Amino acid sequence: MNDFIEIDGKKVSFYTLANKNGMSMDVTNYGAKIIRLFSGDKNGKFDDVVLGFDRFDDYVNKEEYFGAVCGRFANRIKDGKFTLDGVEYTLPVNNGPNHLHGGIDAFNTQIWNVISVSEQKIVLNYLSKDGEEGYPGNLNVTVTYELSNDNEVKIRYEATTDKATVIGLCNHSYFNLKGAGNGDIRDHYLQLNADFHTELDQDTCPNGEILSVDNSPYDFRKATLLSERIDNEVYKPWRGIDNNWVIRKNQPGELALAGCVYEPVSGRKMEVFTTQPGIQVYTGNWIEQNQGKNGKAYDVQYAICMEAQGFPNSPNLSHFPSSTLRPGGKYDEYCIYKFSVE
Repeated sequence: MNDFIEIDGKKVSFYTLANKNGMSMDVTNYGAKIIRLFSGDKNGKFDDVVLGFDRFDDYVNKEEYFGAVCGRFANRIKDGKFTLDGVEYTLPVNNGPNHLHGGIDAFNTQIWNVISVSEQKIVLNYLSKDGEEGYPGNLNVTVTYELSNDNEVKIRYEATTDKATVIGLCNHSYFNLKGAGNGDIRDHYLQLNADFHTELDQDTCPNGEILSVDNSPYDFRKATLLSERIDNEVYKPWRGIDNNWVIRKNQPGELALAGCVYEPVSGRKMEVFTTQPGIQVYTGNWIEQNQGKNGKAYDVQYAICMEAQGFPNSPNLSHFPSSTLRPGGKYDEYCIYKFSVE
């Protein structure tokens, strides 16, 4: 990619992190995106396991969430409205009747400031100003990516505000453990450390019900081949999986296993650990005929997103884990994608 891209006078830069095992990750400060991630298979062959593009313009014009940090609030807020401390806030609606991933000019479209870079770590910062996309408060956000020698992509989200606001951040990488563009993910196995899921309304937004996965198509407590589950009637309205599960934890804020994805031919396994309460699983249901990296075509269900985050629509549902951040408080959450082979 061109190293001299500018948007509104701000430089878009690209950085490569690498560990001692040959694993590497490319990051850009445009949307704080992970644009390449090379991981070894059981035969020692390295493939790029995240979807993306060779041309920068495609990140702007085609699929703007590939690898991005989503915010100020990831996932959906029903009707683009929430009330905080007696004040109703109205947000842009960009997903049917819902507000999705922070709005139209959200964190995924911003040029982040690069605070520091080393061989295995990059620190990015963005100031989301009061009123941006309808949200209250000046929110100062720092995201740290670290590629550890244990083959972990470690992500830390930190934020403070000068006014009560809502926040929920996640990384939106699209994973294919066979390699980006190498077919669909129906041959991947999914396992989730979750006994409950949040029920959706007709517009793919949680309606407030938290339901047991027992004896249902939502039960992934044992590793399940996606092709055996993804066509179930409950997922058909969304063309695949696009649901939030409640991560089993001993206490709130614990760094716990959310789930794992496994692909048997490559032997690659990706475990997801997080301090967040939920894991949104999305099987790339709306990726249609995109030309991705190395001229490869991306299509429906060619990737799986494992989005560690707060519960969708939580600003409107008081019994969900709170998404409110107040002055003097700190938002401090972790997500770890750990790669291994079996």
